[in-house]
Parts: sequence; structure tokens; C-alpha cells
Amino acid sequence: MAPPSAPLYSERSAPTWIDDDTPAFERLARLASCLALTQVQVHPLQVVSPRQQAGGLLGGAAAPPASAQRAIVLPADEGASSSAVRLVLPPLHGVPDAERSHRHTAMVAHAAAHLLHSPARQPSQALKPMGLAVVSAIEDARAERLLLRDYPGIRPWFQTQIAPEPEADNLGFVAFMARLDRILLLAGSHSANHWVSKAQQLFEDTVQRHGLEDYAAFRAISSILANDLGQMRVRMDPQHYAGPTLYRDDNSYLWEHPESEDNQDEALHLPQTAAQLRAARPRDAQQPPEPAQTPQAAEEFEIARFHYPEWDCQREHMKPDWCQVIEKLPAWQGLSEISGSRLSSTSRVDRLALPHPRVLDRHHRLRRQWEGDALDLNAAIEVQVDMRMQLRPDPRLFMRSGKGPRPGSMLVLLDISESVNDIGPQGQSLLALEKQAALLLAQASLGSAQRLAIHAFSSNTRAEVNYYRLLDFGQVHSSATAAMIQAVRGRYSTRMGAALRHASSLLRNEPEGQRSLLVVTDGAPHDIDVHDKRYLIEDARHAVQEAKRAGVRICCLAVDAQADAYVRHIFGWRGYDIADDAPQLVPRLTRMGARLAAGR
Repeated sequence: MAPPSAPLYSERSAPTWIDDDTPAFERLARLASCLALTQVQVHPLQVVSPRQQAGGLLGGAAAPPASAQRAIVLPADEGASSSAVRLVLPPLHGVPDAERSHRHTAMVAHAAAHLLHSPARQPSQALKPMGLAVVSAIEDARAERLLLRDYPGIRPWFQTQIAPEPEADNLGFVAFMARLDRILLLAGSHSANHWVSKAQQLFEDTVQRHGLEDYAAFRAISSILANDLGQMRVRMDPQHYAGPTLYRDDNSYLWEHPESEDNQDEALHLPQTAAQLRAARPRDAQQPPEPAQTPQAAEEFEIARFHYPEWDCQREHMKPDWCQVIEKLPAWQGLSEISGSRLSSTSRVDRLALPHPRVLDRHHRLRRQWEGDALDLNAAIEVQVDMRMQLRPDPRLFMRSGKGPRPGSMLVLLDISESVNDIGPQGQSLLALEKQAALLLAQASLGSAQRLAIHAFSSNTRAEVNYYRLLDFGQVHSSATAAMIQAVRGRYSTRMGAALRHASSLLRNEPEGQRSLLVVTDGAPHDIDVHDKRYLIEDARHAVQEAKRAGVRICCLAVDAQADAYVRHIFGWRGYDIADDAPQLVPRLTRMGARLAAGR
């Protein structure tokens, strides 16, 4: 929507909420110019220009007078008669005079840090609202650290105005940003929160390796931290978000927001998950349209609940009944998505035909053999009859065991955590490719003696390990099971050990024969209630060893070029394969399934 030509706050209304202290603003202008080494004009927040209306962290309109608490840094206009940078400060009504002076001074120093050390007008299209806020907070800390390196006496200006410490049980997004601001500014500070401690460690490591001047390196760690917050499912309200540290500006100086049409503001205010889903799917991705969601269709059907132990590698003992596995059927999406099971032209593979392995079977005896482990009495009697009739006898007098069909059961376990929704370079998500490969295996099982099951899992802490039974042993693959496979959605995390124990218990209930478990994952085990990376990897390794002792053969296909570091430790050096990228999943998974079915 085009900004209005009239100012947002009229000159008539300005005297009612702004105290224009001219000498004070002149002093602040001289301070800003000295710190920033360039001419800076400091003005009270009086009239909002069209450029100011399009600024802000998320490109929204400027705040109304009642909440105008942020400084605004406006770079010099190209072609203007004055080349001075403009700094607009809020009036801070209701704040005592001494406090107002201190905060204005901190605002000026922070703005000077951006003018000296921050790149202006970076494109913001690639960042989601949460990522934009985290990148801005890291850049605020980096610019201040550079300014304090040159002017260490300024530190008290910032420290007295930093955001207060949130309550320990406050796990909202604003509270995380307040903790981040504090731990990166206050020297020697520590936090019991894992994410905040990780942010501090990444920041300090980047300072040591790359130096404070490397903007790209700090941008990279910001992406890591924003992704972690998404994995922790911390919610952010982009519409009403404001940084917790009040002396810092609105960061409109840092970002260049795209020009939008009339409906862009409405799209920005949509729930984040829906907006991501629409933006992530290009037109040529050949994805089926999303079915209409009704309250009934969005409900998942719970089958049963089970409790399993978990291995604590730090104390080296099993925690009994530690994880709860919830068997479910996915929210039914109807049969309209079966068309999505067709392979795209970029990932076409030959139709899979599972082999029919045969093994020695003592119940199936081959008679009249040249050699064998027993005498064929019927053939011996016929030899005696032929000799008495003076006929040439048949010398094949033995019998041996023949080969019968190999009984076997194979369970394919799909990791459907949140990360499988990421769209790859070829326009398809890993989840879509997992579904394609699962449907190929299910179709091939129709003409095979192999009993096949296709299940999936994700986790939301140890109390909710969701386990979806999409195709069960002995169930005939049909359009209904195809729709069930297409209905699963990627979300939450990857607590692999509990899912492996439950899948192994289902396989142990299968008839005698070869029992195989094929796991498909895209990353190391992870959950939001576990902060030690080694913990869930060791638990998964322990679960694999338990299954092998029970006679279940386990293999893993990892869609992760860096998976060798953990997947070999979990599954053993012969128990895994790695697909470097998602398009390799379908052919590799179908070949691995055929190899397991053949017993190789």
C-alpha cells in the first residue's frame, strides 16, 4: 500500500507530546558526529516521512506517539543539499529528566556504532521475521563491541540501559532476545539457558576466528541460532514485536524491505507456518494442491500408548519407562493426494521388483538326486525291480533338502521431523521423496512373499514420540494406504531411540524368518528437551544393539552428506548408506530395500 502523502503526526499535535529541548539535541548531534566521524543531525520525533513509515525491523509502519520509544537512523538522501545523516529520537514522555538524558545518550552512541560498522540497506527478502530479529540483535551486539573497542569508556552508557533479566520460567521470544542482549554486552555474564549459552559461545568463537569486522561470519551464526529457536518451537508475534533493549534503534537503517502490493501487509500477518508453506513451493515443484482443512480432517487418531526405557550415556544406565511412544494414524487428507505419488521427471526410476529369496527347507525334499544326504527308498526299490527285469536302472538314488520361499518381514521407518519439509534445489522436499520411495516399496510388495510395513515417527520431547502406522504387516497395499502415506506431515524433532525400540518390538512379534528394519533419516537424533548432542546418539546406538541381540537386522539410509560422523557410530560400519542429496533417496532406498529382502 502506498504511504500517504500527509505526515502521520501533524505539526499541530506535536507540541502536546514533544518537548523540543534545542540545546540538548544540539549537544547530542555533536556527540553523534564525533563518534560516527560524519555529520549527524539529531531531531525529535515529530513528523514521520514516507521513508520512516516503510522502515522498522519488519518493514511495518512507524509506531504511534503512545509507543514511539525507538530511535530511527536515516541515511543521507542521495542528491539532497545536505549530506548529513539524520537521527530521530523519541521524546520519552513520562521518563524522568536524568533517565531521559542517559537513554538519549545511549541511543546516540548505538546509532553511531551502526553508522561506523554496519552495512546499510541489506536486502531482507530471504529472512523470515524471527531470523530478521535474531540477525538484527547479533548485528547490534557486533557494532557495539566494535565501538567499545575504540571507546571503552562508553560501556556504562549501554550497561545501565540494557534490558532487565527475564524471569527464569519466561521462555517467550522477547525473553530470549533480552537474555541474548545481556550476555553479549555484559562481560563475564553467564546463563543457565542452553540456547543463550550456545549463542555466547558461537559469538565469542567467531570473534576469535574471524574478527569483529567479518559481517558475513556473524550473519551465519545468526542463521544457526534462528533455526534453533524454530526447532525449539519458540513463537514470535511479528505484528507486535519490539526489541527488549530500549536504547537500540528500530534497525530500519540495516534493512531494505521490498516494495509490496496492497495485500503484502496482510500476507505478512498470516500465521508463519502457512506463509512459509506457500512461499516454499515453486510452481514447477509438481506438488498437489493443499486440501481444505476442516476441524475433523486436522485431528489425528490415537491408537495406543507405550513406555520404553532410554539409555543415559552420562550415568551409563537405563532410565526405565522414560519415553512415551504414541501410536497414531495421520490426519486424513482424502484420496485427492494420491496423484502426488507419481514420480517427477527429474527423479524417475525403474519400477521396483522385490526379489523372491529362497532358502534350504527340510520340509521340501528333492528326490532322485545324483547325490544327497539320505537314500531315496522309492528309487532304491525301483532299481531292484529294474535289475530283476534285466533293465538298466536309474542311478539317481539320493534325496536332499530343497529350497523354499524365505519367510521374512521388513519394516521401513521414516523420519518425518520438521527438517524434511525443506525444499531442495529441484523443487521437491525430502518428505515428498520419502513418500515416493515408500509407495514404490509398497507397490512392489504386492507380488512378493516379503511381509512389508511402512511406519513413520517424530518427537516432541520424551513425553510425545509420535509413531504413525501407515502400512502394517499383512495389510494389502491399496488406494487407502497410499492416501495414508501421503497424509503424513513433517514436524517436531527426531528422538530415534524410542522409535527404534518400538519398531523392533513390532518386528519381534512377526513369524519366524528374517526380520529387517530400514530407517530413513536426514540428520542426527535430536529433541528440544536434550541439549547434549551425544546423548540421543548413544541412546539410538544402544537401541540398535538391543535389536540385533533380538535377531532384528537394522540398516539406515541417511540423506545427509555429513552423516558419516554419527550414522556409523549408531548402526555399525556395514549397517548404513548415505545419500549426499535428496534426489538420490528414491533409487538408493529402493535398492537397499531389495537387498534386505534378498537377505544380502
